[in-house]
Amino acid sequence: MPKDHGIGASSKRREDKRFLTGKGRYTDDINLPGQAHAWFVRSQVAHGRLTGVDTSAAEAMPGVLRVFTGADFEGVGGLPCGWLVTDRFGQPMQEPGHPVLARGKVRHVGDPVAVVVAETAEQARDAAEAVEVEIDELPAVLDMKAALDPDAPLVHDELKNNLCYDWGFVEENRAAVDAAFETAAHVTTLDLVNQRLVPNAMEPRVALGDFNPATEDSTLYTTSQNPHVIRLLMGAFVLGIPEHKLRVIAPDVGGGFGSKIFHYAEEAFCTFAAKQLKRPVKWTCTRSEAFISDAHGRDHVTRIELALDAEGHFQALRTETHANMGAYLSTFAPSIPTWLHGTLMAGNYKTPLIYVNVKAVFTNTVPVDAYRGAGRPEATYQLERVIDKAAREMGIDPVEIRRRNFITEFPYATPVAVEYDTGDYNATLDKLLEIADVAGFEARLADSKSRGMLRGLGLNCYIEACGIAPSQLVGQLGARAGLYESATVRVNATGGLVVMTGSHSHGQGHETTFAQVVADMIGIGEDMVEIVHGDTANTPMGMGTYGSRSLAVGGSAMVRATNKIIAKAKKIAAHLMEAAPEDIELKDGRFSVAGTDKSVAWGDVTLAAYVPHNYPLEDIEPGLEETAFYDPNNFTYPAGVYACEVEVDPDTGKVTVCSFAAADDFGNIVNPMIVSGQVHGGIAQGVGQALLEAASYDDYGQLLSGSYMDYAMPRADDVPFYRVDHSCATPCTHNPLGVKGCGEAGAIGSPPAVVNAVVDALQRAGHTGVTHIDMPLTPSRVWAAMQG
Repeated sequence: MPKDHGIGASSKRREDKRFLTGKGRYTDDINLPGQAHAWFVRSQVAHGRLTGVDTSAAEAMPGVLRVFTGADFEGVGGLPCGWLVTDRFGQPMQEPGHPVLARGKVRHVGDPVAVVVAETAEQARDAAEAVEVEIDELPAVLDMKAALDPDAPLVHDELKNNLCYDWGFVEENRAAVDAAFETAAHVTTLDLVNQRLVPNAMEPRVALGDFNPATEDSTLYTTSQNPHVIRLLMGAFVLGIPEHKLRVIAPDVGGGFGSKIFHYAEEAFCTFAAKQLKRPVKWTCTRSEAFISDAHGRDHVTRIELALDAEGHFQALRTETHANMGAYLSTFAPSIPTWLHGTLMAGNYKTPLIYVNVKAVFTNTVPVDAYRGAGRPEATYQLERVIDKAAREMGIDPVEIRRRNFITEFPYATPVAVEYDTGDYNATLDKLLEIADVAGFEARLADSKSRGMLRGLGLNCYIEACGIAPSQLVGQLGARAGLYESATVRVNATGGLVVMTGSHSHGQGHETTFAQVVADMIGIGEDMVEIVHGDTANTPMGMGTYGSRSLAVGGSAMVRATNKIIAKAKKIAAHLMEAAPEDIELKDGRFSVAGTDKSVAWGDVTLAAYVPHNYPLEDIEPGLEETAFYDPNNFTYPAGVYACEVEVDPDTGKVTVCSFAAADDFGNIVNPMIVSGQVHGGIAQGVGQALLEAASYDDYGQLLSGSYMDYAMPRADDVPFYRVDHSCATPCTHNPLGVKGCGEAGAIGSPPAVVNAVVDALQRAGHTGVTHIDMPLTPSRVWAAMQG
């Protein structure tokens, strides 16, 4: 019987009351007395020398307070990169500067050149159109392979070329991998593109800077997934503000998907300008502006090769990827195609030898960084597409070739430097075959044929590394920050709790699930637990939310802090009941002495902590408040199997997703309803990538898909109702909750399932020459493939 409260219960999301009634408080809802408004003047060319910025006409327009240019930021630091990658020759990556406002050159369409600050946003926008920017246009560098030509124009003149790094992993495997390919019974090769995506969160970014001349304190309100990280990066590396004089507040945030992890120029500008003008300065991004200023995702071009023996056992894997960095290094960009991609190339399989090469390239495009899944979707897509192709080439059933190569014993050390602690891939595959009704596919295929439609079935397996940490490991890999998490639990005298977490919620339901965990540990109602996040002034230093780490890392910190609370409360209860602390038990909100009928309520103990009339003061301080930090010793490894069925219209090439099923192993589940919702949303994004979405540039570096008129976001009728299951759980062995993470799985597992299904449909219809179609599988691409 389903639980009705605590861990394992589908408690309704408490956040939704304010969201659904319009009572949410987003950054754009915040308006400070006397605030001014900023409007950015952005480069309209992809590459050029900035020869002049004439602000005189704009400065004379009504309401204009000041026009800032790059010259105003002399002596101000550039936006820092948070990850250093060392290449396969032992050399550090090339790391160019990233100014707040462009100086000397512009490097992509949307590069900020100047900012008008005026009394109103309308006045700022009007004046921005009067700023005259002179640029000597240069050839744009767009194609990654062409960018590495010795004669290619340089995106950054101070660098020797456009190569950020040439990374090899695991370098000592390379010779053995090459030798395995020489002796393999069969080799499958596939060239594929993981196209560039625009994240498009529901809420565009907003920044509001404030400065208090009396205290010299700066405050930034921003749409961020990790306010403490923004405070650290902006304060220490850009503006030189001591952390104790800088407060960063991220209130309700309408989605992020990774795009709001990073420190952006607009945040630094508004904080800087507020101090300069001695009044608050606010910037609200327009949707069209977001297309050319928010970090994009994916953008890999890959050749992958799989070596197999005569029975279809994997012998070796070899990949070469060109990864687009865009014009600048965004905060975590170097780590995405390397340590978050290369380390997952083993997938769910016991491939003994793997070598991954990544060439990261600068181009005159918007910077690229983490987007839902961040490296793991790219790895899964490569691996699962080449496995499907190999199965066809060798005449092995796609299900059987995967089973034949599954890892079955745990822990399992992969050849790409990670160790999976638990998993049962056969169990999730069996569950998937059941809920997807694969046995009934032939009947559905016959029905499609009777209507003149082509039908295909695609499946894939995935595994991902979540709970991004541990600090010691990622430090060795180049991370310039720790990736622990923190929590402070404060118990009030009447028994209610306030939990302050360094994690940040932007749609995941933390206020519900975190409360479930703490309430379950104590045995009190979830309504007695308040979750506070998003403000560096009243939460402990934390690393924020990304990489499906909230419960695995942030929740574990809460468990540690709550255990400290319980341990202290047991001492107080023992004193009240004249018993030994080791004899005290806590269940259902009451402390009792083991083996007796003596008990005292949670509220009585918490009151005693703050009214210590009968209290062992010589042993215990008054109050109940504890802080804990948690730094895991390994990643978590969610895994699953997905199946997709599609129909293809042979006359138009239009693909319709008929059904989708997902069987996931997320370890222990805190709130099944929220987990299912996370999977649903991720699948929708994955289907969007597979069939619809692509950021496209022309030869001059203009973004052709710069609005919803040209960038096809998935709509309700593009996706089916999903069948999801997460009952095949193998709990994580190294965090106290046994959780693995669920936020990115859907976006990782769905694109290859969709593409595999479309290729299957065409193959069944006799188009045997169609072995691959690059995403997005638009009607025109599918139709063209059918024409040969």
